[in-house]
Amino acid sequence: MIEFTTSQITGWVMSLFWPFVRILAFVAVAPILGENGLSRVAKVGLAVLLALVIAPTLPAPPDVPPVSYAGVWLVIQQILIGVAIAMVMRVVFAAIRSAGDYIGLQMGLGFASFYSAAMGANVMVLAQILNVFALLFFLAFDGHLVMIRILALTFIQLPIGAGNIDAQGWQLLVMWGGTVFSAGLTLALPLVTALLTINFALGILNRASPQLSIFSIGFPLTLIAGIVLLTFMTPEMGGLFERMFVDGINAMEAILAAMAGAG
Repeated sequence: MIEFTTSQITGWVMSLFWPFVRILAFVAVAPILGENGLSRVAKVGLAVLLALVIAPTLPAPPDVPPVSYAGVWLVIQQILIGVAIAMVMRVVFAAIRSAGDYIGLQMGLGFASFYSAAMGANVMVLAQILNVFALLFFLAFDGHLVMIRILALTFIQLPIGAGNIDAQGWQLLVMWGGTVFSAGLTLALPLVTALLTINFALGILNRASPQLSIFSIGFPLTLIAGIVLLTFMTPEMGGLFERMFVDGINAMEAILAAMAGAG
């Protein structure tokens, strides 16, 4: 008859608990894995499954009770690491949605918004379309698998209970947040420039011929022009999104290295 002592069971539970906390924080924030469309039970189940796979490959966890001050700080540290790494790729998708907002406003679709259960807020139609495209491309590029690989890498570069996290990693994470504006505007710049040119031409035409009703033709003209430009832009979105995803993966690795003090 096989018997287990209480200390053995406690050690097995703790060896699974500490990775689970970091993985659950990552799953809750990461794109694809942390979408609101997925139930909480599914997210917790995925985190448990990943913990069962990763935990046996890790060294013995620190002997710290979770209910102690040191244990609470260790839990907070694991949550911060998981959220920080997942937030990097979340910024990329926020940049894509912001590009949809810029284009939609220029096309005159600022009023065309609806409540998105996945976002938990009102979202412009064009921003939601680009976000769906980005999610599909991300799955096609196996981006979710790359994220899980980097998550497993965090346990090597930032072992559980290894000490404090280097502040340079947080600084890089904050600087990466500017990608929401820079990358989003870069993605939307071709269409925004073309639509601004059309609006500029309409303004000149209105000054030259005040008797023409520019306002009655301006909105459908910019809307049709935006749809046509989007049609030509759609085949190129795969390459654009791929470069943004590669930049996001590189940023995840760089921030992880900086948090570990190697950056």
